[in-house]
Amino acid sequence: MSSAPTSPSAAVPVVQPGSFLTLHYRLAGPQGDIINTFADKPATLSLGAGELSPVVESRLIGLEEGARASFDLPAGAAFGERNPEMQQWVARTLLAQLGDPDEQYSVGDVVQFPTPDGSGSYAGAVQQVKPEAVLFDFNHPLAGQPVTFEVHLIGVL
Repeated sequence: MSSAPTSPSAAVPVVQPGSFLTLHYRLAGPQGDIINTFADKPATLSLGAGELSPVVESRLIGLEEGARASFDLPAGAAFGERNPEMQQWVARTLLAQLGDPDEQYSVGDVVQFPTPDGSGSYAGAVQQVKPEAVLFDFNHPLAGQPVTFEVHLIGVL
């Protein structure tokens, strides 16, 4: 009676460019959490697909499946500096064409806009409201701010 050959222990998967990940993560700035999946379902994403900023993604490269890590990124490193040109007035007539003509906007609201080609969307935060137009800030909420990035890698493919 022969014994079955023993297989070498499988290596723990390591994050590489293009890896598909299941993870919990938190992105926070000085005012607190912007994204936090730890209390909900984990996120799934593919590195290089633009779901996280390249600087944030680079912190994941080389981490092993099961790893927990926290990174403090200096102001502007994770999402760039704030760009004043990313604040734009949008006419109420255009807002009515893009969505509900009776929509009420308040400072702090985040509004989704379709990309020009209709294949995706981007968000703007309401800064000011006037009868004829609304001022939106299309900068990332953490642009120009220090960021804490915390992660628990559940799976790496």
